[in-house]
Amino acid sequence: MPDDTAPRPYHHGDLRRVVIDAAVAEVEAAGASALSLRAVARRAGVSHAAPAHHFGDKTGIFTAIAAEGFRMMTEAIAPRAAGEHGFLAGGIAYVGFALEHPGYFEVMFRPALHHLDDPELVEAREAAFDLLFGTARQARDDLGVDGDPDGIAIAGWSVTHGFATLVLASSMSDRLGPDPVATVSRGMVALGEITRHALESGFTPSFSPDA
Repeated sequence: MPDDTAPRPYHHGDLRRVVIDAAVAEVEAAGASALSLRAVARRAGVSHAAPAHHFGDKTGIFTAIAAEGFRMMTEAIAPRAAGEHGFLAGGIAYVGFALEHPGYFEVMFRPALHHLDDPELVEAREAAFDLLFGTARQARDDLGVDGDPDGIAIAGWSVTHGFATLVLASSMSDRLGPDPVATVSRGMVALGEITRHALESGFTPSFSPDA
């Protein structure tokens, strides 16, 4: 009877793929902080030395996950962001990506886990950020609203990223209903209306204790 726990042979070109898939699964199961090369190798069905041989260390694996995650996120958001209401639609797609790929999402925004000068990571991250800030600039210009596009981008990003993080942490599971992405979509629209009304009424955003 074959031993199902024995490391499986792999083709040279398959190792990177199977290790990344196994590492993402480990992150989803136990969190990035608990990931070990031994656990990744065991899940991938390869020798204990194989992940280190290909990626060097955990940081190398996390860097590869982050780079791939940013590319995947850009591919998921770009079609939605190119249409009407692209900034809002792109934000909703961002939440959808996070909920569909929680392992990638957890690793992508933890720079302490990465080789920050890795060329593939730099290129993938910059492409994702260019898309985000570009849609904010386009929305501002199309609608003729006041505001720094960088501020608009960061505000929208904060809403979508925070929502996704809270959902993945199960902090609001009793309040979201059956469709969390639809909930945040409606919430983002309502938040925009609340903000517009407050500004028209003379509210001045400030962190000053005297405000």
